[in-house]
Amino acid sequence: MTRYGIIGLGRMGGNLVRNLRAAGGEAVVFDLNQAAVRDIAGDGVFPASSPADLARQLTPPRIIWIMVPQGEPVDRVLADLEPELSSGDVIIDGGNSFYRDSMRRAGDLAAKGIDFLDCGSSGGLEGARDGLCLMVGGRPEAFALAEPLFRAVARQEGYAHVGPSGAGHFVKMVHNAIEYGMLEAIGEGFELLESGPFRLDLPQVAHLWNQGSVIRSWLMELAVRAFRHDPRLDNITGSVGGGSTGSWAIQEAWEHGVPFTAIANSYMMRLRSRQPDTFAGKVVAALRREFGGHEVQDRK
Repeated sequence: MTRYGIIGLGRMGGNLVRNLRAAGGEAVVFDLNQAAVRDIAGDGVFPASSPADLARQLTPPRIIWIMVPQGEPVDRVLADLEPELSSGDVIIDGGNSFYRDSMRRAGDLAAKGIDFLDCGSSGGLEGARDGLCLMVGGRPEAFALAEPLFRAVARQEGYAHVGPSGAGHFVKMVHNAIEYGMLEAIGEGFELLESGPFRLDLPQVAHLWNQGSVIRSWLMELAVRAFRHDPRLDNITGSVGGGSTGSWAIQEAWEHGVPFTAIANSYMMRLRSRQPDTFAGKVVAALRREFGGHEVQDRK
């Protein structure tokens, strides 16, 4: 049985390990929070005290999945791993890294014979537990080596090699930008329902719209769940976090002459949400909590 390395046991990484175990795979795991390592270690899940220790517990060719925040944390993990890696090993970055950073990392590691796959991961916490949607960039040979892992943790037909290094995170960047626009449209629609002349049952409307309407979707299912928790969203503020992938996508779009009007406006509304409260912001914040476990700001 192939044993994989997984670094980063936060909301997504921890559920990824559980998903892999449910599919019959084994994992060596590391997180800076060693309590998280101890909590998840057990049958088929082996603890590591550092990235280097994790690499030493794997048999070449190693396949190691990194699920840490984009930017400097990824480079730090790679620097810790690199002395222990061998030619033919494969590193997967499953976080929301900027695609140009992924291209740089792939080039740096290729000089040492190590493959780097940039893997956009979508599906939120439920996807991490039950089957992700994965968009993978990198060398086809490295993808083929890691494909059993992707198959184990993705939905059926839920993973694909989309292009060379950087393509996976580029596709995920655009995916997230589209998500911004969809969330904002749902939020604004429910703000009008809330502000209109009728005292509407918002969970009922959200449920109704999922019964064959044109706008039925998983996000609308999450709206039902969010409104059932808090029918008028009185207990949270509308401050919406996130933003890096959306701002990257807007800049890329404008560099390529793509107007990106709906998505750019939805990004601006995220910035607006961090100012005094809006109901649309509350809806978007509640939906992000439902699908990704993202924090919301409770009303004091």
